[in-house]
Amino acid sequence: MPTAIVTGATGILGREIVYELGRHPQEWTTVHALSRSKKDAYPSSIVHNYIDLTADAQKMAKELKDVSADYVFFAAYLQRDSEEDNTKVNGDMLESFLKALEINNTASNLKRIILVTGAKQYGVHLGRVKSPMVESDPWLPEPPYPPNFYYRQQRILHAFSAKHDIEWVVTYPNDVIGFAKGNFMNLAASISIYAAVHRELGTGDLPFPGSATFYEKFDSFTYSRLHAEFCVWAATAPGAANQAFNVVNGDVESWSNLWPRLAARYRLRVPADQFARPAPDASDMPLADNPPISVMAKGLGLQGRTPQSHVEQTIDLTKWSQKPEVKAAWERLAEREGLEKDAFGKATWMFTGFVLGRNYDLIISMSKARAAGWTGYHDTWESLEKVLDELEREKILPKATGKFVGWSMQN
Repeated sequence: MPTAIVTGATGILGREIVYELGRHPQEWTTVHALSRSKKDAYPSSIVHNYIDLTADAQKMAKELKDVSADYVFFAAYLQRDSEEDNTKVNGDMLESFLKALEINNTASNLKRIILVTGAKQYGVHLGRVKSPMVESDPWLPEPPYPPNFYYRQQRILHAFSAKHDIEWVVTYPNDVIGFAKGNFMNLAASISIYAAVHRELGTGDLPFPGSATFYEKFDSFTYSRLHAEFCVWAATAPGAANQAFNVVNGDVESWSNLWPRLAARYRLRVPADQFARPAPDASDMPLADNPPISVMAKGLGLQGRTPQSHVEQTIDLTKWSQKPEVKAAWERLAEREGLEKDAFGKATWMFTGFVLGRNYDLIISMSKARAAGWTGYHDTWESLEKVLDELEREKILPKATGKFVGWSMQN
């Protein structure tokens, strides 16, 4: 029976991998969940082990002296202020962790390592990308583009796996929909707190705060549970060995389809003229001078047609979150409903503004995973509702009382 190690066990993606493995104790007899703290009650097959992944390899080896497994799921991630710092800290964590396994002579026990990365692989944070994104798309040159820590992590993984004759898998999720206790880099939480505050303010409206252009463009989302299911499948699937895979829900969504559903959940409506109204709180941030698609523009026949991309917020969420009336509305709501009061202050408004404000499509192909035998699928709106239900049970969001009943409600 296989055993596993999961790093980043309290993160949105790592937590779900732990729970997915824990749902199958007859198949995964022991799962070591590695993190600095234990925030959840785990199934009986889960063993929590303390680890500081920012420590050096020797110290980490001591912390891992009683930990060994057949499979590693590396889902740890630390956010830093610059791409240079992101590359250093996240690359160092993986490198030191793998070195610690060498020191303990447990690397030879490994059969496969699953590394969780993301769609930054394609440069989605820098501007317009080729659509659909496929795993064979070229890596962006560094420079002129800033360092990409996913590239460094994959180079480390490939070298380590070749040295020890271990198989590997890399996943590329995008715009994750999920929940983890104490983790507020969470799109679902932020947009729903935004909606709940609008409900509390009593305007009856829920204006989309992002890009008017992106509102009608397309995005691909990853439900954290689907990603966990994929990782567990990929750990042993013969066709997954030594491959990188996109991991998204399988549908393609737009905010023009999702936003009215969110509004209805909070008994609000989307203003019919939302993008024609004055926008005193708007903001516009240019991204990389040359968007990622420009690297392939010549071969695609798009030379001279790849202008700089922007993040366009009709309501700048960082500025909105600092308004006295907005803060007061949340405080009233949190007090009345018994909610986690600091959820508003910890919400990642800058990150959410970026996600909603991009003015280009993000369409991600699942064809490679399908060809390898993966059949998983989740409807994005249903995924979002499940996460919102969980956030309500955890008293981070107030109980929503509305329900989307069909497009006839718009008439």
